[in-house]
Amino acid sequence: MPIADHDLPRCAANHAPLTPLDFLRRTAEVHPQLPAIVHGTGAHAASQTWGETAQRCRRMASALRRAGVQRGDVVATLLPNTPPMVEAHFGVPLAGAVLNALNTRLEPASIAYMLDHGEARVILVDPEFSALLAQALPLRTRREPLLVVQTQDPWFGAPTATLDAVDYEDWLRQGDPDFPWEGPPDEWDAIALNYTSGTTGHPKGVVYHHRGAALNAVSNILEWDMPKHPVYLWTLPMFHCNGWCFPWTITLMAGTHVCLRAVRGKAMWDAIADHGVTHMCGAPIVLATLLQTPEAEKRERRGPLRYMVAGAPPPEAVLADGWVALSGETIAAIGTGEPPEAAAMHDHRGRYVLPGLVDGHMHSSSHTGWEGIAGATRSAAAGGITTVCDMPYDTPRSVMDAETLAAKIAAVRRHAYII
Repeated sequence: MPIADHDLPRCAANHAPLTPLDFLRRTAEVHPQLPAIVHGTGAHAASQTWGETAQRCRRMASALRRAGVQRGDVVATLLPNTPPMVEAHFGVPLAGAVLNALNTRLEPASIAYMLDHGEARVILVDPEFSALLAQALPLRTRREPLLVVQTQDPWFGAPTATLDAVDYEDWLRQGDPDFPWEGPPDEWDAIALNYTSGTTGHPKGVVYHHRGAALNAVSNILEWDMPKHPVYLWTLPMFHCNGWCFPWTITLMAGTHVCLRAVRGKAMWDAIADHGVTHMCGAPIVLATLLQTPEAEKRERRGPLRYMVAGAPPPEAVLADGWVALSGETIAAIGTGEPPEAAAMHDHRGRYVLPGLVDGHMHSSSHTGWEGIAGATRSAAAGGITTVCDMPYDTPRSVMDAETLAAKIAAVRRHAYII
């Protein structure tokens, strides 16, 4: 045995599982009075500090445990980008449970299927989607009880249907604000369960573990050169891949989550102006909506705004217009969800990395120069816009067969991005 290994076994003093839960714990201890979550605009905007947010998340974990939720159980949400959705990204895993953020745009049959397939024990529902859940519940085939927790939002109004549910705030008050910070015993424990939209059959589930969520959250910071205390506008749905892990990223940086129920041009500009938004993410259509807002509804920004666009290849004009209009940086993250290994990265130095397939195994090859780069990407990068997508980690195998994967990679080589 090497001398450096003598009498140095792994123990609690020198090893802790990676988990985003530690991000909230640290931020609440170091910056308890800084704003954590704001919702709404103008004089009626609601806000809470990091100290308050940590207490609410601990109450949620306690309330879940009191409801019988154990390690590995699934807790679903049917929520837009509101404060309870941010809180669920910490309160649920703090209880040892797995967060299943359901796509609110799906039909009742798909919602029922995911509740059954994921074996959800609890669901948090927004008043806007009460009717959707009311239609989905009778379609379930599982007979195990499902606790329904009804959130409220003055920015929406009364629930669209009456459910046999407990009130969210009353439920939280039953929880212990001093619930112990207990991270996962194993960083490979599941933290989230997500589903595809089910366009080719039943929705298909994907599980994130604590280690992957923590590393991806940190990678967001490194890729975006994100400073401390960003102000992040939630235009990207948190039910999409857990908002690309930004609920955990913004928390780690002691930033501010600016909640937004729906993507509308005026609402985005109001939030940007009122709260000093510095960062936001979304699909190309979201950026286009922001840029095409009537001039009378636009507001002055407090400073540069950085926007990360993904979900589809952004038109060249949208990227260029975003760079000029936002006086910041527009980043296009281009890749695929299936498989996540296949991605293209291009930077302003003229270097890009393309994945390759050799005997069924992935490898990366770096190239210098512009040969093979699509026109939109070349033009955007020449104008100072960086097109990036990280090669993920901890991905043991592709969800695609080798033939389909090879076809995807051929598309990368032809166009420098995958559609």
